[in-house]
Amino acid sequence: MKRFSSMLVRRRIAALFLIASVFLLLLGLRLAYLQIVQANHLTSLALQQRLRPVPLLAERGVIYDRNKNVLAASMSFEAVYATPVEIEDPARTARVLAPYLDRDVAWLEERFTRRQAIVWLKLRLTPEEANAVRALDLPGIGIQERPLRYYPNDELAAALLGFAGIDNQGLEGLERHYESVLKGQDGMIVRERDAGGRTIPGGIERRVEPTDGFDLVLTIDKVIQYIAERELERGVLEADADWGVFVALDPRTGEVLAMANYPSFNPNHYADYSSDLWRNKALTGFYEPGSTFKIFTAAAALETGAATPESEFVDPATLQIGGGRVSCWRAGGHGHQTFVEAVENSCNPVFAMLADRMGGEAFHKYVTAFGFGQKTGLDFPGEALGLVPGPKGSVLTWANVGFGQGVSTTAIQMVTAAAAIANGGALMRPYLVKEILDGDGNVVRRTEPEIIRRPITRETALEMREILRSVVENGSGRQADVAGYRVAGKTGTAQIPSPTGGYLQGHKANMASFLAFAPADDPRIVGIVMLYRVGREPSYGGVWAAPVLGRIFEQALEHMGVPRAREEVDPDPRVKVPNVMNLERADAEEVLLAHGLKVVSEGVRGWVVDQTPPAGARVDPGAQVILTFYETSHSDHDEHVSVPDVIGRSMRDAATVLSQAGLTIEIEGTGYAVSQDPPKGSGLHWGDVVRVRFEPPN
Repeated sequence: MKRFSSMLVRRRIAALFLIASVFLLLLGLRLAYLQIVQANHLTSLALQQRLRPVPLLAERGVIYDRNKNVLAASMSFEAVYATPVEIEDPARTARVLAPYLDRDVAWLEERFTRRQAIVWLKLRLTPEEANAVRALDLPGIGIQERPLRYYPNDELAAALLGFAGIDNQGLEGLERHYESVLKGQDGMIVRERDAGGRTIPGGIERRVEPTDGFDLVLTIDKVIQYIAERELERGVLEADADWGVFVALDPRTGEVLAMANYPSFNPNHYADYSSDLWRNKALTGFYEPGSTFKIFTAAAALETGAATPESEFVDPATLQIGGGRVSCWRAGGHGHQTFVEAVENSCNPVFAMLADRMGGEAFHKYVTAFGFGQKTGLDFPGEALGLVPGPKGSVLTWANVGFGQGVSTTAIQMVTAAAAIANGGALMRPYLVKEILDGDGNVVRRTEPEIIRRPITRETALEMREILRSVVENGSGRQADVAGYRVAGKTGTAQIPSPTGGYLQGHKANMASFLAFAPADDPRIVGIVMLYRVGREPSYGGVWAAPVLGRIFEQALEHMGVPRAREEVDPDPRVKVPNVMNLERADAEEVLLAHGLKVVSEGVRGWVVDQTPPAGARVDPGAQVILTFYETSHSDHDEHVSVPDVIGRSMRDAATVLSQAGLTIEIEGTGYAVSQDPPKGSGLHWGDVVRVRFEPPN
């Protein structure tokens, strides 16, 4: 029995020894694996735990206009940050630091207690603030240079450029679309820290330099952009519109020369503005174009043979078609007229007839060939498609499309399509970035003009050029004409669809627009002005949008160095009746009297909606010209209005004050009001004009 117990003890000892030996063997193997096989990996993990990076942001690339004027750049600002684990007394540090950063003590203390490696406290320090913070020498508080985006021209091209956020990332516009090109590669400063996150004196410190982003050279011309924004603001305020857009292209290449939105915003302080103002409405919004779309109906009709310039039509005032009615804007219609006169008169029934002659499928082919219902391919985020009915749409549907109703387009689509007429029939792909440059100024990528397709022949395009020139010379586009530049284009007054169905009615129910190019015989610029929800009557494109585009074109073409054509000597001794359509009474009478003609007026005041004889007719000196006016009817406002004082006010404020008084503003110059005519206290009728001169502040 004793011997059995002794053997049992020996066996237990042997088992324990065996177990211990196996455990030690496994432990040794594990230790060898960690020390030999995993040595490099574990060393790397240990370093990662001890090495805490502080980012060094790369400078975003510069954005230039086509002439290398800076539109957006990065500037280095000193920024203050906190390393929370190194702050021993958050409450005291917050109390000491708050006065120097103009920050709330509680706000700072909350950030000092966050479980984050780095917390930014203020991104743009003045030199005085930076020196003061350094002098405090507070544990856990550091200062570092940090690039931030800066827009030296403030609101100029804001909706086009977009903006970059506080972390130097593009959030809107071109800044967002070209983020991968502009942003570069961030670097870092790496310092060795202990388990508590504190910097180890004499520890590892490594610096990885950032790689700056590439630069963009845009097709935009800063001068033309400035002209466009100034004149668009004036146009919106004078028309009492909600907002306006302008787009201009070089029809030969598709380069965007200017793209303006009003109201705008300052991208240096983008957070202070409504996000709606960040949108580039020239690309992201789509609208029924109205009569400007008749350009493409007319071009398709000529191309298909549905009409020739000499074709004759009879305007029935109200056309019964496809189970519906299409009415002429003019009471009683225009009667007998040629195709060219129908375009000049913007006669809805004639364009409905043309659409019917072509048929939905053929018309649809040309509408889509001009690029409607599809993106233009412009290098910008959020471009809208627009809406085009299907080719099997009803007769009435396509009759409405014929005069620009029931189809939705964007401003960039309209300008791109018009450029195909201006350049002889080639639909060009529009683009905004001309070149991408590296840090040494070398061209990394260059955009070349690209023809997408040819929707019409050169012969049709040349015919349309002359017809659209006639619209300006003899029709509703008179206010866009510029001496020596032969503007060609088409006015538009579009009803605005209601969110609940149908169309808006009454006040501010229309969009006024004008689509044109110049010079007509060798187009160098094509553009569109759109004024949304015009508050003045009549809300015609020829009254409000045409003069805006005319002023932009004149200044832009002069800046581009395009010479004016010389006026040809007229051998005919008879007087050529000038076009005074859409002019106010006083201006129309002045023009006619200067040509040695007499004026007979039908109506008291307003804008000319008809003239007899028509523009271009030959008459003897001293002949009478009968003018018919659109008279605003405000039975509730027959009393006199006292003119308010607007001296010293901005353009927007002056327009608002006069509008609230029931008066219309006519703007000269830009800046702040220095004079007004009539002066304050004068008595006018409701809707009358007050001319205000503005000058920049000293």
